[in-house]
Amino acid sequence: MVKKKKTIILIVLIGCLIMGFIDAVISPQYLIKSFIKIILFSIMPILYSRYDTNLNLASLFKVKSKKEIIIAILSGVAIFTVILGAYFIIGNFFDFSNVVSSLSENAGINNNNFLFVTIYISFINSLLEEFYFRGFAFLKLKEVSTRKFAYIFSSLAFAFYHVAMMIGWFDISLFILTICGLFVGGLIFNYFNEKYKNIYVTWLIHMFANFAINYIGFMLFNLI
Repeated sequence: MVKKKKTIILIVLIGCLIMGFIDAVISPQYLIKSFIKIILFSIMPILYSRYDTNLNLASLFKVKSKKEIIIAILSGVAIFTVILGAYFIIGNFFDFSNVVSSLSENAGINNNNFLFVTIYISFINSLLEEFYFRGFAFLKLKEVSTRKFAYIFSSLAFAFYHVAMMIGWFDISLFILTICGLFVGGLIFNYFNEKYKNIYVTWLIHMFANFAINYIGFMLFNLI
């Protein structure tokens, strides 16, 4: 059990460190970065599951009832409202101008491709992160470690994974606030994962959170 725990932790850390290096140092175009992320966050857990036959990744995608989906959608709408409301309430107190310039210069995201990027972020990237951070780094880690450790490790990994990609986006106060928000969000997502024993519920909630963030992005890029 200890060996399996260390292996899962190592795989998660390797994926985060590689993506952090790619985001902070290499800064490739968004399409290339997304392709690398898909390989790392999906292939590594799948390959490990071939070695550890007791690691059942298919169970992460089993929905027991329609009630779960309804709860996920309602929770997602609530998250969408909170994020968008928070932006309209406190947005004027922070400078978001660096977000657009950083995305344009470092990832090649602009007005012409922003729609396609938002579609990927909302539907594919959200599923990828839920599979990696909640399915693999929480639910499967919890099977071979303590509940408390899985909660904290998964949430910390999820929060600090975003550090490299957000360098230069905000001033230090908003940056810290965002990281703390990601950590708390990770804890909340883990709660839903633990309750329903799959990643579908948090995928839908994550999707709605990304809808709100992408809507803000459309405003920052002056597309709406």
